[in-house]
Amino acid sequence: MQNHCVLKSAKVSFTFILLLIFCGCTSHQHPDKKIFHYNEQTGIASLDPAFAKNQSIMWAVHQLYNTLVEVDSMMQLGPSLAKSWEVNNNRTIFTFHLRTDVFFQDDPVFANGKGRMLVADDVVYSFKRIMEKATASPGAWIFNKRVDTLQPFVAINDSTFRLTLLNPFQPIIGILSMQYCSIVPKEAVEKYGAEFRRHPVGTGPFTFMAWEEGHALVLKKNDHYFERDAEGKPLPYLDGIKVSFFDSKATEFLEFQQKRLDFINDIEASFKDEILTKSGGVKTQWEGKITLQKHSYLNVEYLGILVDTNSVLVKSSPLRLQKIRQAINYGFDRKKMMLFLRNSIGTAAESGFVPKGLPSFNDSIVVGYGYNPAKAKRLLAEAGFAGGNNLPVIKLLTIPIYADLGSYIANELSQLGIKIQVETIQKSLLLEQTAKSQALFFRGSWIADYPDAENYLGVFYGKNPAPPNYTRFANADFDKLYELALTEINDSIRYDLYRKLDKIIILEAPIVPLWYDMAIHLVQTNVTGFYPNSLNLLELRRTRK
Repeated sequence: MQNHCVLKSAKVSFTFILLLIFCGCTSHQHPDKKIFHYNEQTGIASLDPAFAKNQSIMWAVHQLYNTLVEVDSMMQLGPSLAKSWEVNNNRTIFTFHLRTDVFFQDDPVFANGKGRMLVADDVVYSFKRIMEKATASPGAWIFNKRVDTLQPFVAINDSTFRLTLLNPFQPIIGILSMQYCSIVPKEAVEKYGAEFRRHPVGTGPFTFMAWEEGHALVLKKNDHYFERDAEGKPLPYLDGIKVSFFDSKATEFLEFQQKRLDFINDIEASFKDEILTKSGGVKTQWEGKITLQKHSYLNVEYLGILVDTNSVLVKSSPLRLQKIRQAINYGFDRKKMMLFLRNSIGTAAESGFVPKGLPSFNDSIVVGYGYNPAKAKRLLAEAGFAGGNNLPVIKLLTIPIYADLGSYIANELSQLGIKIQVETIQKSLLLEQTAKSQALFFRGSWIADYPDAENYLGVFYGKNPAPPNYTRFANADFDKLYELALTEINDSIRYDLYRKLDKIIILEAPIVPLWYDMAIHLVQTNVTGFYPNSLNLLELRRTRK
């Protein structure tokens, strides 16, 4: 009976919070409250940064926590909890100087319920926690074989933190901007244990209020947040955030139409044509009613080709021949594909594997494959299969939602004599087969974990297993350049090395780049200061309603 009352009380409390603070934002009860509403179709599995492995968790964690460094809208890394840092001469020791005006959010775990100041020991604890087997964080790989084995993380004093690497690895700063690296207080993790996933205590712009899983998550403004705008006004501007969990994109769109959601991320394929023109603009009937945001998203869609010469699969396949792989790359029209299958959401991948949106991207230097059927036919003939004669059927593995994409490519290539058989399988099976090098020709995608081209080029490093090297590409020249790029501190020189690496991938063609992705947002017209970046991170600190 007592447990039942506690549960009932919690339900009433949650409902009361929603009614009092958040329902009022669409009525006349609290017209002064500025609450940002969005939907998370997939739900949110955890609010613990150590488990921020997908977008739904990362978006929520980003509101509640901070990292040492962060990425701005131009994909540049800058200070956050760390106000500055320096690196020793051999690029293995990074010393961070922390802000001294950052406090954890108020919580009963602290003395008198008042949040205490963040110190360097919190950084040490947070990073060690990611690596500990007991935590079982999916982000443990970020420090694996990169940080010193004896003293990787050290608090010099309350405001100075030292990170020591085994070997120089310039992209480490980008890694520290990942949500996995959010700083958490030891007291809260130890007190709440397994419940820490739903009882977050951070330093971020918003604090946790309530969460009824499957129904709603409620966050409120952190009145003690340390950041201010250029005019000295405290951030954030919003009073709170409410996340709903409608599992239907159709319901989500209806909620947006009725102005009960402030934005939606991506558009369901079934009603893309209702909103967007083929060229990717808003149709006339929607003009002035919604704001359409499109921007580069660090994701490349591609077809992968197993090129391990020791594989029996490869030895018996025409894909072992470089010219066949190149012919496939030249043999279909990516721009037409984007127009008719994607409503121009994304950019035809006619450069390298590194996508548009990264600072090192330069399609005038890294020139990939455009549509050139004459060149494709010539390459086929040079490979000994003129007109496709005697060329065996090549099987392409994909998942059901990309079946139309596979069919389009197969149809285009068939006109050159290249016969592609498209086979759809479940995503889990495709991942298993690519990881075990059992898929010869497969559809894939690669989303950036951090804003550095190394994140893409490491996919082809010969010493990397599958994952991430699903094609089992191995090239001595590539590996030497890649290792050199890891230690290069001059951005211009490092970007030049990245482009040389990308050119090798284009020439050897272990992949068929399809398109560089684009994030698309539909936003209510009364929302301002809502700026996306190429990581498609939900940024609400400077958003107004």
